[in-house]
Amino acid sequence: MCRIAGIINHKISLAERNGQTLQMRDSQAHGGPDGAGIYDSTILPVSLGHRRLSLLDLSSAGHQPMQYQQLFITFNGEIYNFKELKAELQSLGQVFQSQGDTEVILLAYQQWGIAAFSKLKGMFAFALLDEKEAKLFLVRDPQGIKPLYYFQQHEQLIFASEVKAFHHCGKKLTEDPHWKVFFLAFGHIPEPYTTLKNVHHLAKGHYLEWDFKSGQSSIKPFYQFHYSETITDRPLALAMVREKMTLAVKRHLLSDAPIGVFLSGGIDSSIITLLANQFQQQDLQSLSINLQETDFAERQYQQIVVNQIQGDYHEYLVTYKDFVSHFDQFTEAMDQPSNDGINSWFVCKRAHENGLKAVLSGLGGDELFGGYPSFSRMGYVQQLKQLPSSILKLADQQFSFKYRRFYYLSYEHPIGEYLFLRGFFTPNVIAEVLGLSVKEVDEILQSVPINPELKNLSGGNRASWMETNLYMQNQLLRDTDCMSMSHGLEVRVPFLDRDLMESVFSIQAKIKYEGSFPKMLLIDAFKDILPEAIWNRKKMGFTFPFQEWMRRFKQVSEPEQYQNKTTRKLMQEFNQGQLHWSNAFALYHVSS
Repeated sequence: MCRIAGIINHKISLAERNGQTLQMRDSQAHGGPDGAGIYDSTILPVSLGHRRLSLLDLSSAGHQPMQYQQLFITFNGEIYNFKELKAELQSLGQVFQSQGDTEVILLAYQQWGIAAFSKLKGMFAFALLDEKEAKLFLVRDPQGIKPLYYFQQHEQLIFASEVKAFHHCGKKLTEDPHWKVFFLAFGHIPEPYTTLKNVHHLAKGHYLEWDFKSGQSSIKPFYQFHYSETITDRPLALAMVREKMTLAVKRHLLSDAPIGVFLSGGIDSSIITLLANQFQQQDLQSLSINLQETDFAERQYQQIVVNQIQGDYHEYLVTYKDFVSHFDQFTEAMDQPSNDGINSWFVCKRAHENGLKAVLSGLGGDELFGGYPSFSRMGYVQQLKQLPSSILKLADQQFSFKYRRFYYLSYEHPIGEYLFLRGFFTPNVIAEVLGLSVKEVDEILQSVPINPELKNLSGGNRASWMETNLYMQNQLLRDTDCMSMSHGLEVRVPFLDRDLMESVFSIQAKIKYEGSFPKMLLIDAFKDILPEAIWNRKKMGFTFPFQEWMRRFKQVSEPEQYQNKTTRKLMQEFNQGQLHWSNAFALYHVSS
């Protein structure tokens, strides 16, 4: 896991390009504390920068940017099937000089060209320069686990792993005028947008091809997931989930540096911990975050799993004092504004302090197997959408935020369904806070691009698509990446293993989502190792007592520090217990 940056610009000198790339690269040093490198081409107007977090092949042979003949790469991520690809390439006559996965990408491209991208299974974002063909490729994994941002204009291309790195690119970039609207509605900024105008995410499962001869680029998909219902036998589905999940955990434990697992006490992290124990045993390190406020602790459930595993277990307490003393640090680490991720920052901090370089997380289980209320509510949502839009729009005048979200169902755009289920503020409030018209807010929110595949999905699969491609993609994965990398830590997500995701997406929805408990298919697949006390209980989630903490923290909660009268009124409601902390935190972000 690393951080990457680069610049293509024929209008500036090599020295200028080098200096700007170095500044972008080193602004991300927290994500690559183990080494740094840069490649300045003398043939083409391009510089590639790299910050290294060493996990595979810890020797100097893993240094980046890496070269093979006239190919160069700066790579962020892990290729979990690199050993299989390496063996195949060796059988075709390719000779390797290192033991890691980076060189495998180079030689795979040498052997198969752009067809190599779809053969890679892992989490990755990289820039690959082919000097002979005068082309550069930006490539992002199909799951969208690793971030890759780019800016292109007037025959120049700039890219990086973090949006904040673009402040050091030598070009004056302006703020995207719509980001605050997105943030107040979603609680995050949805792809492809960012806080900076014309700085966009590269879409997952896509590659950007830059042609130096023409100075033009194109973006094309190389791998996309699709929902189908080809698996209609429940015993077969159970066996497949168990097999693919077990293999996924085994793959994700691959490391030449210390590795551990986050244990929250929930179903997903417990399964991963118990499976990891089968492969690591005494070498496994597990970590949990708990609070002094025992009402929020899941210690008893964590301990049930700990009693079944070997290796070292570490439990850490987080207090209000910790929250206050580190507030500026975790808000700075966000890269992009977020209403989540604070808990991730603390657990990643503890993992780093414990000497770990990588950890496994249970992220993705809810989205794949139906762990959220949205899965049971989607049919209800479709029925509500049949009401006249004029009736639905009246909801924005209601006192309760819960009922105001009915307004979003008046949208013909499917983004309205997601905002009804997970939205924060409604257009009427957003317009008052930002000084816009409701019509402007509506138009901005309905500009979010949506994959046409969604129109063919219904019920649980429709909910799964939204939770996976909107909530998990734009919030959970982004928060996990920036919070972990701020501590020089890699977080791996076995539930997002490509083979597992392909299998789960092929299971009939009725089999996948129905049951006496949410995620019953996943539970039944591992009932022989998963204690009943873990799954036969009310879902609590992994959260902190932010409602109380943020109310006590005047930097967020003091109404008089906000200039907008609507914002002040909302913060007064927060202090009176009438507004959720995440809404208050959103107001803090857009007002800072």
